[in-house]
Amino acid sequence: MNKPLESCTFVIFGATGNLARTKLLPSLYHLDMENLLPEGIKILGVGRRIADRQAWLEELETDLKEKVRDGLDKTVFTRFCDRLTYFQGGLKIPENYQELGNYLQQQNLPENIAFYFSLPPNLYGSVVSNLGKAGLLDENKGWRRVVVEKPFGVNLESAKDLQRNFEKHLDETQIFRIDHYLGKETVQNVQVFRFANLLLEPLWNRNYIDHVQITHSETIGIGSRGSFYDGAGALRDMIQSHLLQLLSLVAMEPPVSMQAEDLRNEKVKLLRSISPIPKNSVSSYAFRAQYKSGISSAVNNEKLKGYLEEDGIPENSVNETYAAVKLHIDNWRWRDVPFYLRTGKRMAEKRSMIAICFRQPPKQFFRTSQLEKFQPNWLLIGIQPDETLRMELTVKKPGLDMKTQTISLDTCLNEETSKDAYEGLLLDVLEGDHTLFLRSDEVEQSWKIVDPIIRYWDSQTDYIPTYPAGSWGPDESLRLFEKEGQAWRSSLDLENK
Repeated sequence: MNKPLESCTFVIFGATGNLARTKLLPSLYHLDMENLLPEGIKILGVGRRIADRQAWLEELETDLKEKVRDGLDKTVFTRFCDRLTYFQGGLKIPENYQELGNYLQQQNLPENIAFYFSLPPNLYGSVVSNLGKAGLLDENKGWRRVVVEKPFGVNLESAKDLQRNFEKHLDETQIFRIDHYLGKETVQNVQVFRFANLLLEPLWNRNYIDHVQITHSETIGIGSRGSFYDGAGALRDMIQSHLLQLLSLVAMEPPVSMQAEDLRNEKVKLLRSISPIPKNSVSSYAFRAQYKSGISSAVNNEKLKGYLEEDGIPENSVNETYAAVKLHIDNWRWRDVPFYLRTGKRMAEKRSMIAICFRQPPKQFFRTSQLEKFQPNWLLIGIQPDETLRMELTVKKPGLDMKTQTISLDTCLNEETSKDAYEGLLLDVLEGDHTLFLRSDEVEQSWKIVDPIIRYWDSQTDYIPTYPAGSWGPDESLRLFEKEGQAWRSSLDLENK
């Protein structure tokens, strides 16, 4: 950090909701514990459910005891509480924003203000409008920043409409579209791994890489999010945001520098290079399914109910809980290299990983030996729960015969840190660093990629394939692969690929 952070007020809209209680406030506490918060910072919680500051602090203490690392430190908690203040108000009432502005002045809070929208996305537009009309986004006396969670819109048109609404009151430099995946240590390590190791660059192209797989699987179902999830689905919830972000980091060209705009320019350029999915061929590029009842070894071999049995789900819903997509990048580096993205709920394991499969070596090189078929080399980047880098190589087995085996060279990256991704991202907001946040054209381009799939699936309301809860998803998704013998890579282990 080159210079001390400026004092500011960090306003959390939805301060009594789940995201604030489980992620934002514990992350701010950890930053305070490590003395990384700016001196004089005030954290203003805005909520409707809790009436006053004291009641909020009592609930917060209970939450932090469960969430913070190494137990709650009384000294740190006391200092943290001194930074906290609370304003009760409903965000759908325009008059409350003027009252909020008056409260900020009466309490003499720092004039630099960051507004964090820990809110349902359908409120983003109205909250920004009301903040703007109340003069709370003017930067006459200090900076103003707005932080929004994904999804930014529900399709291409809604994303454009929301952006136009934001532009009436905000400059692009004031907007921080957060994707917590980009704050994960291993995701950030992708950039270092690619651009700080010269030995990889000659191999990082269509001449040596056969295909790339990006997987995010979850063992959990939809929980209490039924009403939200049934209107979103796996494609919008994960692929449009998290997995396309991972793809852009893996495949983009080296940026001029690691400064925010240079990095984001290359990500947008990469997304624009992805070939559009033909409207009449969506089924060849995308597959969806929905989990049915099943038994999961990851959940104590319990019998799990199907999606249609979950609370708040219509009995005829064809909303997808599993989505797989094949994409091609139309540039020199990646021409004819397929990228396979998949995500699903109620899968066999919780796993986020990038699996890069290299081409087979020329078999005729060993024409006189007993070798018949090599296993391809794989480069595996584990994101969660195992933060690891692993390379699989073919070597000779000890002995007189020319027989081979696959070995792995790997390193674990999560032994030294257990920080939550939000900690670094919140610090970036306070610093005004946009590097790990999405730009408007990046969001729009991501929607352009998946919009043909959304439109096609929305028109298919009669039937959706299913897969048993606790499995690795439907076998039918294998039809997306272009070569015989290709299949989903579901594990980092050699014995259980």
